[in-house]
Amino acid sequence: MATPKGFARAIIVITTVTAAVMELIDTSIVNVALSDMSGSLGVNIEDISWVITSYAIANVIIIPLTGFLAEYFGRKNYYIVSMIIFTIASYMCGQSGSLVEIIIWRFIQGVGGGALLSTSQAILFDAFEPKDRPIASGLFGMGIVLGPTLGPTLGGYIIDHASWPLIFMINIPIGIIATFLSFSFIDKKEGEGKKKKQIKIDYTGILLLMVGIGCLQYVLERGESEDWFASNVIRITAALAFIGMVGFVWYELSIKNPAVNLKVLGNRNLAFTTIFTFVVGVGLFTSVFVFPVLAQRTLGFTAYETGLTLLAPTLITVVMMPIIGKTMSKGVSPIPFVVIGFLLFAAYSWMSAGVSPDVGKGDFFLPLALRAVGISMVQLPLINQAVAGLMPKDYPSGIALNNMIRQLGGAFGIALANNYISHQFAQHRYDLVSKVTGESQMFIERSNTIAAGIVARTGDVAGAGTKALATINNIVDRQASYLSYLDTFRLITIFFILVIPLVGFLRVKKKSAQEMAATMKAASEAH
Repeated sequence: MATPKGFARAIIVITTVTAAVMELIDTSIVNVALSDMSGSLGVNIEDISWVITSYAIANVIIIPLTGFLAEYFGRKNYYIVSMIIFTIASYMCGQSGSLVEIIIWRFIQGVGGGALLSTSQAILFDAFEPKDRPIASGLFGMGIVLGPTLGPTLGGYIIDHASWPLIFMINIPIGIIATFLSFSFIDKKEGEGKKKKQIKIDYTGILLLMVGIGCLQYVLERGESEDWFASNVIRITAALAFIGMVGFVWYELSIKNPAVNLKVLGNRNLAFTTIFTFVVGVGLFTSVFVFPVLAQRTLGFTAYETGLTLLAPTLITVVMMPIIGKTMSKGVSPIPFVVIGFLLFAAYSWMSAGVSPDVGKGDFFLPLALRAVGISMVQLPLINQAVAGLMPKDYPSGIALNNMIRQLGGAFGIALANNYISHQFAQHRYDLVSKVTGESQMFIERSNTIAAGIVARTGDVAGAGTKALATINNIVDRQASYLSYLDTFRLITIFFILVIPLVGFLRVKKKSAQEMAATMKAASEAH
């Protein structure tokens, strides 16, 4: 297949990077809209978080299958169909009138989106000669950084000036144009579609993967609200999750051509790297979920202010990632980067757990900047460690599994955060209410002061006492909510600190220039 030149290459670059950015924006754009969506659909914040979780689950399932599906259907066909699925699902998300409806369409959107991200990078790399692929890597790396960064800011602007359905509707014109350009300018890969009849679909493995991950996520998400194993539904789904995941691992290890090659986990480096990657997923997804809700519901930020607060410090990654990549290409060990990155992310979480209720928007810059530098320092080093010790033919499988684990860590992290926030809120509220008694002089003075203010404003003497109690109840709820979010940041800190000693199990293998190029190519195809 001839490498495209000039205008054709420019169109491919614009199309693939735009498609990837669009998919990545949708992983975070809804985070600042959760409060508006929960109010519009008449559900609580724990339930509406399924809008994020369902998308993440779909990504977890589809990412390790992307290479197989692209080979079976043909990469160009699979790419275009995925883009169409993503665009239609975006429209249906915006039209959804119930929680169940939007969760279903977000899952379908995630199926299309997961394919867009991985396939876009592979197509982009093929548009460049091997010697120019660092340019392609840089272009795509910028998109990977800017997508999640722009999501909260763009979402916040839309929420402040329009309504939440628009965060999905903006994908429609972009998706239509990208589909047309892909059809017109992207060539089929050499030999594409010729082996379809020779490829045997691993239906059993795919089904077990879907059942195992889907049921596991349901248990994590709904366990707290349904009193865990006191609920028949939780017991059944937990059993299905166990059967699905154990069956998936056993079956994939026992057949010749599995949908997901788990045999590569026999490599010690990859096995321990997946632990680090899982924790990174927990930290990344949980922090981007918890911070917007804390900022809007407790600290009083608008959706747009929340997005801007995230945007400025996160742009640091645009500068950091090329520097780290260039440093590693000179043979510097990736392990110090991983350790420092984890320590910086832990510092971010611990600092965030210490903010006061009257904190200003600018006060978050330093902790969020530490988070940005930490992200930069773990991304490429973990990809490098995922394939250290693997044969080049196993690079795609190793990186695909690593990426799947990161997405699974994110889904687990959001579910864990929801359950933990709910538990801590109840505990903090109980502790606060126990101190607010009718005999407390402070309580009596505060309620009398509030009641006097109500009388002065409204003249309602009869109802002032009741309204004063309602106001105090709201203050208690706000304080309990605030404390529960801070506890969640502390929990994230513990995750990052506990895994750092495991770096002692990682081996460092210095790669040649050819091996580094092969790693980047494999990362593009398995992302």
